Amino acid sequence: MADHKVLAGAHVVLPTGIVENGRVIVTGDRITGSAPEGAPVVDLTGHWLVPGFVDMHNHGGGGASFTSGTVDEVLKGVDTHRLHGTTTVVASFVTGEMDFLTQRAGLLSELAEQGEIAGLHFEGPFISPCRKGAHDETLLRDPDPAEVRKLIDAARGQAKMVTLATELPGGIDSVRLLAEHGVIAAIGHTDATYEQTVQAIDAGATVATHLYNAMPGLGHRAPGPIAALLEDERITVELINDGTHLHPAALELAFHHAGPERVAFITDAMDAAGFGDGRYMLGTLEVEVKDSVARLVEGDSIAGSTLTLDRAFKRAATVDRLPLTAIVEAISANPARLLGVYDRVGSLEPGKDADIAVLDAEFNLKGVMRKGEWIVDPTTA
Repeated sequence: MADHKVLAGAHVVLPTGIVENGRVIVTGDRITGSAPEGAPVVDLTGHWLVPGFVDMHNHGGGGASFTSGTVDEVLKGVDTHRLHGTTTVVASFVTGEMDFLTQRAGLLSELAEQGEIAGLHFEGPFISPCRKGAHDETLLRDPDPAEVRKLIDAARGQAKMVTLATELPGGIDSVRLLAEHGVIAAIGHTDATYEQTVQAIDAGATVATHLYNAMPGLGHRAPGPIAALLEDERITVELINDGTHLHPAALELAFHHAGPERVAFITDAMDAAGFGDGRYMLGTLEVEVKDSVARLVEGDSIAGSTLTLDRAFKRAATVDRLPLTAIVEAISANPARLLGVYDRVGSLEPGKDADIAVLDAEFNLKGVMRKGEWIVDPTTA
């Protein structure tokens, strides 16, 4: 009986809708369809059961950086986000020297092969100096397909996404290269026009890196990349729902035009997530976190976030008033599909990994299960 758990009495959010007084059965590390008589029951009456969160854009947490930390520090960052419900996380790098990035890709690919992370995301160095955000301008470069290929090869099959300013020389060819190798080409940190963005989408780009942020604003004569990214059904738009990066009306606009099936909530978290205010390094740049908002010491640009996805979920439910099914799509199912792991995670269905988040009636995180084991036990939290 020890291999079985019956999570009973909760509101269960499934792909088909919400089941009241539902139950999820866990056998070993998987969700199953039935349990033997007498299997242990965990009473979760009044709670919500949702799939573990999937974060496809995350730079670290718990005081640890995915870009520069040791293996143990990276694992500390991963564990920090697991405690906040993110059971699947991609490690994102900020801009660095090419040799440094290839070395880091080789190191972290081992963690991906071990299942600790879900792959690697290179946010830079192939981005626009006009929209650099918290990236070191001296290290930026045009997206030469040969260099893009070098990063992919260094990741040993674990590269999941590369963010590009596709209007730069080599951008379109790099998008085609990424698409051919099954790596997501994401449009971001870009100064592209509407027409240039359409060209990149036609070449194979499928994601908008933190829509609205680090790109030209929406204009009525020069609509820019935002309009192109929102209107095209081939694009999934990342949104940082922390109340700092986006006005609620901008989030509502994205959901209205893209629909919940084309939105992915991300954290874009840096070291301070789950850790606290203070001074940190983001790549080569110094960041000050004050009142949980991260900004560059030089220039005052927003420098990632301190967001965790449990907070993004609660804000979406209580401030944005989004349907729970739409939130689950954005925070679990859609990123899982993009990463090619929806057969294992992203929904509460038999046969999938038992990755589950438990929320109370006010959408506070109360329990986290990963592969059948409680990371945060809802009966003691």
